[in-house]
Parts: sequence; structure tokens; C-alpha cells
Amino acid sequence: MEKLLIINTRSDYARRLITLLSNDFTLKIAQNASELQEIFKKEYFDAVICGEEVQGFSKIDEFLSFIQSQNVASPLVFFVPTISYQESLDFIKLGAHDFISTAVRDEELIWSLKKIILRYKNLLSYLPGKSEKAGSQSTEYSFENIIAKSKLMLSIFDTIKKITDYKTTILIMGESGTGKELIARAIHYSSLRKDQPFITINCGAIPENLLESELFGHVKGSFTGAHRTKKGLFEEANNGTLFLDEVGELPLLLQVKLLRALQEEEIRRIGDNSSIKINVRIIAATLKDLHEEVERGSFREDLFYRLNVLPISLPSLRERPEDIETLVLFFIQKFNNKLNMQISGITPEALEILLKHTWPGNVRELENTIERAMVLTTSNKIKLENIPDTIRDRRRSGKITTSFDELSIKKATKNIEVELIKKALVKTQGNRTQAAKVLEISHRALIYKIQDYKLEDYEG
Repeated sequence: MEKLLIINTRSDYARRLITLLSNDFTLKIAQNASELQEIFKKEYFDAVICGEEVQGFSKIDEFLSFIQSQNVASPLVFFVPTISYQESLDFIKLGAHDFISTAVRDEELIWSLKKIILRYKNLLSYLPGKSEKAGSQSTEYSFENIIAKSKLMLSIFDTIKKITDYKTTILIMGESGTGKELIARAIHYSSLRKDQPFITINCGAIPENLLESELFGHVKGSFTGAHRTKKGLFEEANNGTLFLDEVGELPLLLQVKLLRALQEEEIRRIGDNSSIKINVRIIAATLKDLHEEVERGSFREDLFYRLNVLPISLPSLRERPEDIETLVLFFIQKFNNKLNMQISGITPEALEILLKHTWPGNVRELENTIERAMVLTTSNKIKLENIPDTIRDRRRSGKITTSFDELSIKKATKNIEVELIKKALVKTQGNRTQAAKVLEISHRALIYKIQDYKLEDYEG
């Protein structure tokens, strides 16, 4: 029997719920926050159940923040009389997983709860798999072909885990080479649509006069060269996912048509008088700041808000240096298999250079660097001389230095980051948003580092 944790049993409905569920589930009851903390330390549950109000919390978002702080691995299910679409989105962003109406029949309620638990268990088979390195304290996570152990990326994995089965549009933002398409594929292949098409198009790589036909299709004779009727990618992706890469490059005219397709869930081929209903999940990606594009007038504000329902901001590689060594070892294994090689690792000197590099090309640049180094090496390890000169020479031009008394790369890197963060906070008079811009990292990354380095009280 599945094991459930029910929170706060003082309402009449909660007491009825306990009676109803006790025949089909093993139940545990919790009354307040301090009791929850102890329970979460010791036990795992197939689902955590609660109502609209939780004793000890004045607002439900406070409770959701508390649940997130406890790193609860179970799906959080709310029993509510009614909930609007926007309210459900707000709850999901804060950490909720699903909702069941208190108005449904008893047998339907039990069936819905079992369905949620089963869906979550199935999802876990596609989501980050944890593995411990032999003889190592580090924990690595993989998601499809995405390898990470940094808090920034694990937070993104957790977000994906919650949103995969919702049709809601997702906007992935990040620099070139951060893995936006990998994230899109991971979302699709861990969702209920995984057996349906995943179609991708780069909106900036196709000439404007051809892009409309590619997206929406055309009928025979609708323009010169239209010798046959052609399906567009929206139709090709029906019941699946359409990934619009570099959506910020869409011409304004096509932005209008994309907005209509999203709102009406139908498209019209070029030259056709009738519309075609579609069931497509849209995942869009951009390296542009769409806020700025809206202000410039080159991107429609209404389309931006339609795409930006569930945003995911991917950090650059320089914002998560703790992932570099993990990625290096992953790429070595990948190219060992691909190139039929037997490279066993990388020397400390070569790794040190990679850790100091700023990686403007992000993970893609690191991957290409490792492949090149493996092809050039004449030993069973990547050495310093196998690293490109463009990366090795940058260490001489940098202005940041650290004491050579500290031989630990991790500790030296930490010391440098602490000093840079302090200087940025001084320069911006404690304004963390401005400090993040000065440091050229995201605001979220700065907050993580401030917490990690215990700089919460540092005002500058």
C-alpha cells in the first residue's frame, strides 16, 4: 500500500479524508511545522496531502517555501474546492505538484490520487539519477545528457520534474551553448508526450519568406513554387512538442500568427481558407533578453507573456564552476566510446586551467575543447599542452590573483569568488540585483553564492 502523509487534520473534510483513505493507503498524520521537520528527516512518502490552510502558516506560499526548504522528494497534492488556471500555475511555481477537487465522488478521489502517485513514480524513472563515485564524497546527477551537481542545475532539474506533464508553454533562456535544446528534449521525453513527435526549428536559421511555410504549411498553388500541399511543423508536432529555438528572431508578422496559434490552438496553412485544430506543447528558447526586445518594439509584448508562463533560466558555465570537473570526466567517457580511445582522465595542471577559464561558449565550448584535447594527446591523460593556446594564454592576462599558499583549487576559487562578491556589493552599496549585473551572473546565482559563502549579512 502506498504511504501518505496528511497535514493538519482539524477540518471536518480532513477527518473525512482520513476515514476515506485509510482502506487504500497507509497514513501518517502531521499537525504542525516542527512535527513535519522531524517526519521528513526519517521517512519517505508516496505523496504529501494538505488542504488550503495549514496550521502554523499564515499563507499557503509560506508553507510551500517551507516544504521546498525541507527537500521533500514526494509529490505535494492539494485538496481544494476550486482553483483557477492562474492560481494553479502560481502554486506549481512555488512547489505544488497537483490538485484534487473536494467536490468529486469518493471513488473518483481515490482513483485520482493513485493516478498522481503512479505518474510521479513513472516520471522518476526519467528524471535525475543519482550516483555516488567510488571513494568520493561528490554526488552527481544526470538528466538525459545533462550532467550536473551544482545547486543551480539541480534546482532546474527539480523544476522540470514538476512541469513535465503540463501542457503549459515554457520559455528557456540562456546563453549560447548552455544546453537549451537538451533541456527541451528532457522535458519532452520525461512527459506523457514522450511517444509523440518532438519537432525542433531554429527560427533564426530559415529565411523569413520560407519560415511561415515551414511553421504553418501551405496548400498547392498558394505561391510560386508551391507544387504540392505541405504540412507545417505545427501539424507534424501534433500531440507532441514543438521546440522553437531562437524564438526572439521571429519576424513581427509571424509573431502575430504564432500568438494566434497559441491562443486558439489552431493554425491555417498559407492559401487555405479553413483552420486546423492542433494539440501541441510549445517550448521556446532564446539567448536574447526578450524584456529588452519588447521595449525596443522588436518583440510583441502579448506574445512574450504568452510564452513566458513557465520560464527556465539556464546558468552559464562560469556561474557553476563546480560542474566543470564533472563535465570533463563525462565528456572523456563520451569520446572514449565515440572515438574508440582509452583516455583515463586529465592532469591536475590541465584541469586547473579549465577551471580558471570563463567559457564564453559554455558547455558546448568545453565539450569541443575536451574532444580536441583527446585527439591531440599522446598519453592516456589530457595534459596541459593539449589545451588550446587561447585558453592557456588567458590565465596570463587576468587581473585576479590568489595566494599560492592555498594549493586547493576549490578553496582558491571560493576565496576569489568571496572577494569578488564583496567588492561588487561595496560598489553597488549592497544592491544585489546591481551586484549580479556587475559580476555578470544571474541574480539567482548570486543569491545561491551569498548563502553558500554565508554573506547574507554583508551589506558592502
